[in-house]
Amino acid sequence: QVRLVESGGGSVQAGGSLRLSCAMSGVTYYEYYMGWFRQAPGKGREAVAVINQSGTVTYADFVQGRFTISQDKAENTLSLKMYSLLPEDTAMYYCAAGATDYFFLPRSYPYWGQGTQVTVAS
Repeated sequence: QVRLVESGGGSVQAGGSLRLSCAMSGVTYYEYYMGWFRQAPGKGREAVAVINQSGTVTYADFVQGRFTISQDKAENTLSLKMYSLLPEDTAMYYCAAGATDYFFLPRSYPYWGQGTQVTVAS
C-alpha cells in the first residue's frame, strides 16, 4: 500500500523560506517519477518540480531558481526547499508519485499525499 505524508507547510512573509517534506512508503525513488504539485484556490493543480528515477529534475517556469527538490533515498523522503517566497506561491502543496511518463501532468500520478498548506503574506 502506497502512502505519502507531507509536512512542513505554514505561513510566512514574502521573501521567507519553507521546507516541505514527504514521507513515502510503498513506493521508492527508483520506480517512478515523483514530484511536488500545488493548487491555489479556484485554480487547477499544477506541477512545481519533478524528479525522475535517475535523479533528473525539472522545474516549472515560475520557480525561477527559488525552489529545490531533493530525495533522501535512505529515508525514502522527498523534499522541497522554497526560498524567496511570493504571495502567488500561496497554495496547497501536494507530494505525488507513480508517473512513468507525461511527468508534468497531475493525471499521470496515481499516488498523492493529503497536502500541506503554504500561505505567503505580502
